[in-house]
Amino acid sequence: MPKVSTYNITGAQTGEIELNDSVFGVEVNEAVMRQAVLRQLANERQGTHATKTRGLVRGGGRKPWKQKGTGRARVGSTRSPLWVGGGTVWGPHPRSYEQKMPRKARRLAVKSALSDKVNTNELYVLDEINLAAAKTKEVAQIINNFKFTGEKVLFVTDNDEVVTRCARNIEGVKAVSTTGINIFDLLHYTKLFVTKSAVAKIEEVLG
Repeated sequence: MPKVSTYNITGAQTGEIELNDSVFGVEVNEAVMRQAVLRQLANERQGTHATKTRGLVRGGGRKPWKQKGTGRARVGSTRSPLWVGGGTVWGPHPRSYEQKMPRKARRLAVKSALSDKVNTNELYVLDEINLAAAKTKEVAQIINNFKFTGEKVLFVTDNDEVVTRCARNIEGVKAVSTTGINIFDLLHYTKLFVTKSAVAKIEEVLG
């Protein structure tokens, strides 16, 4: 089982913790992680883009000029795609970008990302996060204590709404609960802070 150090919010080491090998010690599968990221980004797309075909554009009901005798090309509507103000050919229409992925594969992607954080020493386990006040500067001070100012930092807590609210005002910093953990955030943020209670919850769900 992989062992990592535990810290308090001042940045001081307080001990060690053994992590579940089936969650934090799996073989990193980059292909599955890539598929999971593409799926997440695709599922976030609204797909509400739309263009009008010649049948949807307003107007164009009357034939502009007679068929023969004018010397000009024959035309039946001013809303032809060849005309300015006409319809669009092969334009986008509302659609779903949803991608399916087996639950086991999605969980493997998250496990791979967590294991990669352990392997690269970018996962830090905090005993707990007790803020002196519900202020953004308190979370900023934690980051400064670890000398991670300017880094992309992700906090994972066991549903601590105070930390989530305080962290969202800092650029490049995000806090989520264990239920909101996802593959994109794990790969996007370079430093990962996880509380002990969150570690237990993650191991319970993914183990």
